This record gives sequence, structure tokens and C-alpha cells, in this order.
Amino acid sequence: MGTPADRSEIRIKHKAWVRAAHWTVTLSFFALVFTGVEILMVHPRLYWGEVGNDLTPALFELPISRNYKHGGYDNPVSFRAEAGSPVSASRTYDIFNQNGWGRSLHFLAAWLLVVTGLAYLITGLITGHFKHYIWPKLKEFTPAAFWRDFKDHLKMRIAPPAGGPQYGLLQKFTYMLVTFFALPVAVMTGFTMSPAITAAYPFLLAIFGGAQSARTIHFFASVALELFLLMHLLMIILSGFKQQIRYMTFGK
Repeated sequence: MGTPADRSEIRIKHKAWVRAAHWTVTLSFFALVFTGVEILMVHPRLYWGEVGNDLTPALFELPISRNYKHGGYDNPVSFRAEAGSPVSASRTYDIFNQNGWGRSLHFLAAWLLVVTGLAYLITGLITGHFKHYIWPKLKEFTPAAFWRDFKDHLKMRIAPPAGGPQYGLLQKFTYMLVTFFALPVAVMTGFTMSPAITAAYPFLLAIFGGAQSARTIHFFASVALELFLLMHLLMIILSGFKQQIRYMTFGK
């Protein structure tokens, strides 16, 4: 993203490891978005708690079409003889392998993002990348400076590309949220939806309030990351698309 904040006269290029991590995460994220939508089309209902299915009330249902024809269920059976008991029923239709490929590719892309993200995080901490370029200095992180940068972005006053990690205040704040909050939440809730992982680490279910709650939080974290990506692309276009791509790809 571009920003009209003051730039240093010294042009600092993006390091090779930053560029490699950037494009690896980008490709894996696009795969995650594509397969995530496919998975949602199998069951576009979100719940809160441990369990949820078509036979139980949803927290909300997404207005998207299912990618198969829903044929209904046999008579539902309650697990317990009391009001509000979980219910189950057999499907009257076959959806075998309708989303198997999507889940497999989603899981593969997720591990690519996790491994690359951890390498980026560790390298960034060791080399001081976060300290020097991402984490705002105390003297620059003021309400007035933040509001000024925010208004400049609203008015689309975007500075030309700097060719390196000379970020503005709003950029730093956004990158911090993405790196240290949104992405970790998306990854951890993704782990919580895996029975194999929660069997080994059941505390994940307690942290997020159940597998279905984790799925709902995962959805909102993913939407936040997708909105960030759209704004990121917009800022790249406004500040100089060819130059930005060249800087992030070749470092010059």
C-alpha cells in the first residue's frame, strides 16, 4: 500500500526473504480463498458452540447456493429425551466427495501458509525487520498522526512507491493486525476444526468455545483478511502498480 507519510531519503529495498515470503503467502492465500468458498457452498450455515447441522438452528446462513442438490433427511432422532437435545438423521441423498478435493487443497495450502508465515515471523524477529519497519515508534504513534494518515487514505492521497519497507503509520498498524492477530486467529481456528489436531490438543476447543464456534470465527477472520487484500491491491494500483510489483518481485 502507498501512503503520503514522510519517506526517508535512503531507499531501502525489500529483502529477498521478504519477497519470497510475500509471494508464497499470496499464492497460498488465493488457494485458501478459492477452496474456502467451495467448502462453504457445501454447507453455508454457521453455528455457535460445539455442534451444528441442518437439523439445528444456525447462528446465520450465508446467501450462497449449495453446490449439490439437497434431498432432505429421514426422521430426526434425539440423543436425549429432553427439550433442546441434539438431534441426528440420515441423509436421503449422496454428497460423497463433493468437497473432498476442496478440503484437501485447503489443508495443503494452509500448511504452506503456516510454514512460510512462521519462517517470516522468526526471521523478522531475528533480523529486526519488525522492530525497524513494522512496529510504530512511540513518537510517531499518536492519535493526531493516525487520524491525518487515515484522512489521506480516505481522500486517496497516495504517495508513489518507495521501493522498500518505508511504511506509513496506517500501513504499520494494519500490517501488525494482520501479522500478529488476524492470521494467527485464522490459523488457530482452522486447527480447531481438525479432529486429529484437537484430539492431541483439546484445549483449542475450550479456547474457541467448540468446533462450530471456531468455524464461525474462522469465517470472520478470513473475511477480514480478504478485505485487507482488496484494500492492499487498491493501494498498489493507486500508488503505481508496475513499480510496486517490480519492487516486490525483483527488489529494484
